Amino acid sequence: MKSHSALLLVGSVFISTSFLTSLYAQNPGDHVPDRFIVQLQDVDDIKGVAAAHGLNPDGEFKSAAKGFSGVVPAGRLNALRNDARVLSVSPDRVVSANPKGGNGGGGGKPDKPGGDDGGTTDPPARDDEVIPSGVERIGAIPGLSAITGMGVGIAIVDTGLDFNHLDLSTGSVSFKASVKGRRMSTREGSTVGQDDEGHGTHVGGIAAARFDGYDVVGVAPDATLYAVKVLDSSGNGYDSTVIAGLDWIAANAEDLSPPISVVNMSLGRPGTLEDNPTYHQAIQTLHQMGITVVVSAGNDSALEVSENVPSTYPEVLAVASTTALAGDTDIGVTVEADTSSFFSTDGAYDLATGIGVTISAPGAKQEDIAGGYVTSVGILSTRLGGGTERNSGTSMSAPHVAGVAALLQEQYGSLDPESVRALIRSGASGVGSAPYDSPTSGYTFDGEREGVVDVVGTLTP
Repeated sequence: MKSHSALLLVGSVFISTSFLTSLYAQNPGDHVPDRFIVQLQDVDDIKGVAAAHGLNPDGEFKSAAKGFSGVVPAGRLNALRNDARVLSVSPDRVVSANPKGGNGGGGGKPDKPGGDDGGTTDPPARDDEVIPSGVERIGAIPGLSAITGMGVGIAIVDTGLDFNHLDLSTGSVSFKASVKGRRMSTREGSTVGQDDEGHGTHVGGIAAARFDGYDVVGVAPDATLYAVKVLDSSGNGYDSTVIAGLDWIAANAEDLSPPISVVNMSLGRPGTLEDNPTYHQAIQTLHQMGITVVVSAGNDSALEVSENVPSTYPEVLAVASTTALAGDTDIGVTVEADTSSFFSTDGAYDLATGIGVTISAPGAKQEDIAGGYVTSVGILSTRLGGGTERNSGTSMSAPHVAGVAALLQEQYGSLDPESVRALIRSGASGVGSAPYDSPTSGYTFDGEREGVVDVVGTLTP
C-alpha cells in the first residue's frame, strides 16, 4: 500500500493528511494497448462489422449497449471509425475500486473488539452483532421501520461477493468478466462472482448485511445481493468488463428473483462525459429500465465529479463522503460529524445537466488529528473470509445510499431513478448546512450543502 500525505494549513496550525491507496501496475484512466470498445448502430451488425475489419471480438454487448470490445490493430482503426455502421470507437481504459484503505482506513487503527461499534477479529469469527456508525448515522437502525429491503435485488458491480460470508444474502446467480492477455472472457454461474480481493464484500455488507445477531447489520438487511464481478484480485478492471457487467444486468434484471432494481458501483477512473459513449449508453439503458444506479463520487479531492467516470453521468446518483462521528484530536481542532471527508471528490449538483453530487453519506467513521496528521477511521463492514474490517472512501458512502434506494423500492413497489433521487435529496438531514467544511486546506467548498442521506426523512411521505 502507498501512503500519500500533504502539509496542510488550518488557521495557524499545520496539519498533514494521509490516505492509503493501492499501488497499481496501471493507473485508472490509462488506455490498455490495442484494446478498444466499438459502439454500433444495431446489435445485429456485431459479427458483420467485426468480420469486415478482420476483428475477433472478445465481448459482445446487446442489452445495455450495442457493440463489442477487443483488440483492434492500429492499421485498422481509421477504416473502422469510418464505417457507417459504427457510432464510436473508444479506448478501453483501466478502472479501479475507488481506493480501499487499510485496517482502519487511511492509517487509523481499527477499534478493539467491544468498542462502540465492534472491531476486526483474527482469526475471523462471528462477533455479536453491532450497528456500524454509518448505518446508525443515517437512521437505518433495525426495528425503527418495517421496511427492510425485502424483495429487492441490489447488484454489486465490484470485485465480487464472498458467498461463504454468513452475513450476506446472495442471489442464486452471479457474473464475472475479466481480461487476461488483452482478451476478455465472461462467465455466469452460481458462484463465479466470488470475491478474491475484499472490496465488494465490504461494500455489500454496508448495503445489506443481515440483521441476524452476528457481525454487522446493513442499511437494507433483507435485500438480496447479486455479485457482478468486473474487477480482479487487485481491484482493477476495464471499461469493457464494467460494460459487460452492466450488459448482463440489463439482460437479466427483470427475470431474477428478486429482480435487480438497484445497482451499486464503487469504482471509477478519471474521465469525461463522452470519452466512452458505449459505457454511457449502458448506464442510460439501465436508467430507462427503471434501475437506480448509485456510484461513488471518487477519492481525489482535487477533482470534480464531472472529471470522473461513471460519477459524471447524469443518470447516476453520485455519492460523496462524510464522517459519521466527531473525531479525536490533540490540537483543539476537531473534525466534527457530517464533515466532508478530506479525500472526497465533490461537485455541486447541476439541475440543468444532471451532473454532480446527488447526496453525501458516511464514508468514514471519523477523522482523527494526532501528531500533525489527519487520519480516517474506516466504516465497519463484512470482510472477505468472514468477520469484519474497516475501510474508508466514497466506495463506502455509495452503498449506504444504495441501501436506502432499496428501502424505497420496497416501500413504493416500483420507483423510477429520478424519483429515488428526488426523495433522497428532499429527505436528507442538514440540507443547507452539511456537509461541513473539512479543516484541511486541500478542501474547497463546491457550492452546495446537499445534506447527508437520512432514512427517516426519505421514507416519510
